[in-house]
Amino acid sequence: MKKMWGGRFTQPTNKLVEAYTASIGFDQRLAEVDIEGSMAHVRMLGRVGVLTPDEADAIVQGLRKVKQRIDSGEVSYSVAYEDIHMNIEKMLTDEIGPLGGKLHTGRSRNDQVALDLHLYVKRVTVQTVEQLARLQEALLQKAEEHVDTILPGYTHLQRAQPIRLAHHMLAYVAMFGRDIERLQDSYKRADCSPLGAGALAGTTFPLDRKVVAEELGFSTMYDNSLDAVSDRDFIVEFLSAASLIMAHLSRMGEELVLWSSQEYDFIELDDAFCTGSSIMPQKKNPDVAELVRGKTGRVYGHLIALLTVLKGLPLAYNKDMQEDKEGLFDTVDTVSGALKLMAPMIATLKVKKDNMRAAVERDFSNATDLADFLVGKNIPFRQAHEIVGKIVLYCIEQKKYLLDLSLDEYRQFCPEIDETVYDALNVERVVDARDVYGGPSRRQVERVLSERKSRLNETFSWIKHVQ
Repeated sequence: MKKMWGGRFTQPTNKLVEAYTASIGFDQRLAEVDIEGSMAHVRMLGRVGVLTPDEADAIVQGLRKVKQRIDSGEVSYSVAYEDIHMNIEKMLTDEIGPLGGKLHTGRSRNDQVALDLHLYVKRVTVQTVEQLARLQEALLQKAEEHVDTILPGYTHLQRAQPIRLAHHMLAYVAMFGRDIERLQDSYKRADCSPLGAGALAGTTFPLDRKVVAEELGFSTMYDNSLDAVSDRDFIVEFLSAASLIMAHLSRMGEELVLWSSQEYDFIELDDAFCTGSSIMPQKKNPDVAELVRGKTGRVYGHLIALLTVLKGLPLAYNKDMQEDKEGLFDTVDTVSGALKLMAPMIATLKVKKDNMRAAVERDFSNATDLADFLVGKNIPFRQAHEIVGKIVLYCIEQKKYLLDLSLDEYRQFCPEIDETVYDALNVERVVDARDVYGGPSRRQVERVLSERKSRLNETFSWIKHVQ
């Protein structure tokens, strides 16, 4: 089969080379944006006089028919035509005849594929922001339901200080908020049109790059043709943001796995998001949370792979850059799949408030407050820390907790302790005493809930604005 670029070649491409270098197996995913970009390019060629109005209209109508065939699943792609661009051009030529060959006037596959990727990354960025916002929505709803649910906060997986479950949920809302901000910022780099850069040095045709960029919804254009066709920073940024999203989802998945275990027994995941065992009939496994945790590594791998591809490339385009797509597509699928599942899994999980409260009452997470109480009695903190350490050791030996001790037992260690110590060590009092900005007190949690709802509304407004 004669190649569209085969004029200077004297023998056909080796079949192994065809198979090895072809990208149609995966870049067919770009068909919609490729046709969209081609239509804008052709309409511009008609406006500037490179094509006649009738030619431009015929090509656009032909591309519409090709898109209809692709959407209906009627087409079969050929490795012989290498990639989505050449396959679509072949379909167009079959549809409208030799006129289809004028589609590529003033354009290279180098700036064409760059355009496709910019359009694609813009869209999946908005999609990912919306999915993150839906997850935030579920977390905020769950937080609002559990402002007064107290559980242990942990460091080193050891019970540390009591907090509100809402405060814990809001920590993840904050993480995913940063993910949204990163994506919104990286969107600016994706929102730049490379079309018109040609292979690397532009073209002799009088293209109107600005009108094409505007028609395709870009806010700016590359001002250097070499950079336009060789830049993949915007994909690296998306993969980087996606890696952090997966890191945050993995951390949340880990806690869902721990909290749903019999050892913690803090939550129960809905049956719809769990699976059973093929041999142990009693099992209810948190497979979704585990898989989210497990799939994180593949997204990290795609980021490192693309960085490695780019690290030694001379300007401008090199075939190595074909390796930018499969990792991007898999990352989009992996992150999207995780976010789609996590939001309803959070929304439907059952919180075991009594078990969380019992855990707080069976630990020493109020020990810091006892030290602070002693500081209020004019005892230096380091001395107070030592006194409380001895009291805790005594409690462990006596199989008691701080609120179980009598006033006489307390005074064995520090005569300054009085009956107000019991109020100071009350769980709600302990949590609400931490009323500093960003703390877990009811007042602070309610303030943050309100602010995060407002930010979520701003996110949805941004999505509508860029779509």
